[in-house]
Amino acid sequence: MVTVEGVRRVCRELPRSSEHLIHDRVKFRVGAIVYVAFSRDETVMGFAFPKEERDDLVAAEPQLFHLPGESDMRFNWVQAWLSRLDEERMTELVVDAWRMVVPKKVWSAYHSRLA
Repeated sequence: MVTVEGVRRVCRELPRSSEHLIHDRVKFRVGAIVYVAFSRDETVMGFAFPKEERDDLVAAEPQLFHLPGESDMRFNWVQAWLSRLDEERMTELVVDAWRMVVPKKVWSAYHSRLA
């Protein structure tokens, strides 16, 4: 099972990423833009995800993913149950969410380091 600590390890390696505790919720941001956030009880991880693709993601894996509350539907956001998420998938989702909020040159520099 994925934990906040596991996500924290991934986020620490991402340039310009910072962790914040806001209203008793752990959030990871680049500047002022949140790309990963946890529910207060740390059972749900919300993450940046393209609006136009989120319905397909949720429909394909409804046991893992769900849409945010109505007030958050205006954002590029999806949520996942941590108890059903494995480390590899979490890492992919977190890095993709981070990539949505950093400048392309930052992503390119990070990606080239991995290659």
